[in-house]
Amino acid sequence: MMREVTRDDTQAIAIGAGILGAGGGGSTYLNRIRLDNELRQAGHPVPIIRADDVPDEALICAVGGMGAPTVSNEKLQEGREILRAVRELEAHLRQKIYAIVIGEIGGGNALGPMITALQCGLPVVDGDGMGRAFPELDMDTFMIGGLAPAPFALADAHGNVVIFERIGTAKQAEEFARSLTIEMGGSAGLVMPVMTGAQLKTTIIRDTLSLAKRIGETVLDCRARSIEPAKTVAELCNGKVLFSGKIIDVERRTVQGFARGKLIICPFTPQHPPNAWGGPRGVAQLEIEFQNENLIARSNGETLCAVPDLITLVTLDEGEPIGTESLRYGLRVAVLAMPAPKELKTPEALAVVGPRAFGYDLDFRPLPGDLL
Repeated sequence: MMREVTRDDTQAIAIGAGILGAGGGGSTYLNRIRLDNELRQAGHPVPIIRADDVPDEALICAVGGMGAPTVSNEKLQEGREILRAVRELEAHLRQKIYAIVIGEIGGGNALGPMITALQCGLPVVDGDGMGRAFPELDMDTFMIGGLAPAPFALADAHGNVVIFERIGTAKQAEEFARSLTIEMGGSAGLVMPVMTGAQLKTTIIRDTLSLAKRIGETVLDCRARSIEPAKTVAELCNGKVLFSGKIIDVERRTVQGFARGKLIICPFTPQHPPNAWGGPRGVAQLEIEFQNENLIARSNGETLCAVPDLITLVTLDEGEPIGTESLRYGLRVAVLAMPAPKELKTPEALAVVGPRAFGYDLDFRPLPGDLL
């Protein structure tokens, strides 16, 4: 169990969070730079607490960035958007926040909340509401568990803050907040939901920050020993290496605040030399479809892995996670397939985060085991 996060921890957490992001959650590189800078200025580590140690009556809020990763990489945030949203929400509620919760452990959204915690002088709870990254606000265990989506707040880089005092459903919160985020330039700081310590304990996926650090440390250890990390990381997460090869095609566009598209990977081995279009003759390809995060992996028309199980691309040699916004032709990659946390595989959760929730006419067939 982690007790604090120092500058010595940020590289490992960034790598692990990128792997748990399944291609989404925003840039870990940018947010790691911001977190390192914030730690340097603060002069002390980020305190980390267990969910079970939060008083039942305390007020907790989950935070993160909202928007398409393609936009967030090009439109750098000012760095205090979430802080302003937290402070405005406290003023609205006339009550202080006790601790910060990571909204999603995947990608840069694992690191941004720790920046906010340092700015606010608050601890961070070890856990999150997704165990990975998802593209929509209603796709977390807080909303699936029946917590109220409002009040919640959005803030942009120009000092604008909007508080939604009441809203009908979590899906409406997603739709309204997505539209407003687009008007805010495609990226915004989000505070949602606000909950009590008692509610936190019944809905959070525990210890995912510790898991991210452990994954990252495993990658760094493999690099130090000149071992390709993919297989070791997959086994740590009860998963497997689904495929390895070279990206030969990427189709990506930003639509309604999401990065949507697909990519094709072909094996590249000495036994199967590449043909004119870049792929080996007579060897099956792997096709992955994504919406901010990787959702479906198919080969020869067969679905090999599907959301909510994790599909993550890492560089073959270094095990560096690759976000969907960074996909490009020629990258040599390994594709990891890892089981989702058990909290995402209940019937209630699958109605929100299963393949059919994303428009696929497909029943979820889970990988064996659980992520945690």
